Amino acid sequence: MIALDLRRWFRNPVFLLALAAGLIAFVVQSGELGTSDTQHRLQTTHSFWTAEPPVFPQEYPEFGVHGRGGKLQSWYGIGQSLLMLPADVVATYVARLPIFATYDDTDPTVRAILVSYSTNILVTVFTALVCFRFLRQLEFDVRQAVVGVLALLLSTTHLHYTQNMMENNYIFLLTLTGLSFQYEWLRSGSRRALLLGSCAFGLNLLTRLTTGMDLIAGALFLLLAAWLEEIRPLWHRCVTYVATAVPVYLSFAFLDRLYQFHRFGSFFNTYLAVAAREQREREPSLPPGFPFNTPFHTGFFGPLFAPEKSIFLFDPLLLLMLLLCALAWKRFSPVVKAYAMMSGVLLLGYISFYARIAFWSGDSAWGDRYVSTTVELAALLAVPLLLRHRRQLGTAVWALGLAIWAISTVIQLASLAFWLPLELYQMDNFGHPTWVIALRFKNIVAFALGKMTAWGLNTPAMKEDPWDYQHITAWNFLPFLLQRVGVAPSWAVHVLFAVWAAVLAALAGTLWRLRGVLRGLT
Repeated sequence: MIALDLRRWFRNPVFLLALAAGLIAFVVQSGELGTSDTQHRLQTTHSFWTAEPPVFPQEYPEFGVHGRGGKLQSWYGIGQSLLMLPADVVATYVARLPIFATYDDTDPTVRAILVSYSTNILVTVFTALVCFRFLRQLEFDVRQAVVGVLALLLSTTHLHYTQNMMENNYIFLLTLTGLSFQYEWLRSGSRRALLLGSCAFGLNLLTRLTTGMDLIAGALFLLLAAWLEEIRPLWHRCVTYVATAVPVYLSFAFLDRLYQFHRFGSFFNTYLAVAAREQREREPSLPPGFPFNTPFHTGFFGPLFAPEKSIFLFDPLLLLMLLLCALAWKRFSPVVKAYAMMSGVLLLGYISFYARIAFWSGDSAWGDRYVSTTVELAALLAVPLLLRHRRQLGTAVWALGLAIWAISTVIQLASLAFWLPLELYQMDNFGHPTWVIALRFKNIVAFALGKMTAWGLNTPAMKEDPWDYQHITAWNFLPFLLQRVGVAPSWAVHVLFAVWAAVLAALAGTLWRLRGVLRGLT
């Protein structure tokens, strides 16, 4: 019976897709949380259930802001910290086992390794399943939907943020879940689906308040889809939506405000405003209006065209989506048109909102992390649409689409090679503008050939922090990183290399099996 069940599972494309997603997330992990932002959010998680503070005194003023009673507080939302809570509890107790007694004070810690692996794998698997569900709702066939999910996981910046656990992929998961279940309600009238979708959008408010734009975009998507698909009566649907979704949104907004009051004693300000005020007090020389002091045109055109941050360079599938919209718009189904219009409006909204902020690009990050999640949403349908309209588009467009897809995949794989601050350190000496992606490929070739010093890539800024230097000059996967920094015994490193190679082989086998199953469906 077990053998029969296994054979059935390995003939199921959805099971194979979920398995591939989990294996992808496992293989790309470095064991690190990616950035100091996530490390601080994990410390906030730890403060929820232990006696440790959310911010240690020695971290100030580099990080933290004074809240109620003068207590140092983190300036982030609570969402990602809540996401990591179950993993943190388990990882903390595992790290105390005798086998790790001589290791856990080193970096990456056992706790960080377990939290990053478990959380990233969970988010990636759920993202694959929700994405498949949504693409099927948009009437893509199984093959187009599966390939579309793999394109998201491997050919957009989603892959980079699978390795580097910022808020991006969690926000993407919640937004796509909200869109999927709310669209189900639009088609079926299920109040349960509307409630689930609204809760997903509401959870996003706890992660980053600017995801309020995602809530608006979700409503816009439903309105456009209902209009284009001629779903009637539209007024009755609007009343039902407002009566169900708005109370959910207000509930989550109240929880966010309650957390804000707990930390800073006010329901009406934001952590950005509190942090900015305190920073201006320490540094009176900051420009007026800080942090909203960037000229709008700089912050607006930067994400589009800056060599260090251009969304078209870091996510070329967006170019493919624009090309398909230009050439095949009349062939798009009504709901695909609604989604394309909604995602375009959402992308412009995010770019415009962050344009005035001093740190509009979200550094330290690979690409513009404040808009990359929205870019992934906008590019989500590119590959499924290319497959759906292949015959109508012709050979030349098909070949160009495949080339863009391949280039995007290679760029995302390159993003995994080193810890993301590498090029940021180098730009301290090289100056601006710098074509970051080209520099990343140069770094890969130089490191593989042992030419980093000879090619002038080992810059003084890289060597200011000895641990950072070790980290950014190692392949950014856990076995290689532990081997480089020397914090684990050699036998453990050898075991990790064996496990990593086995999982990589399992991933290749799963993708090959999935290919065979999809061929059998056509």
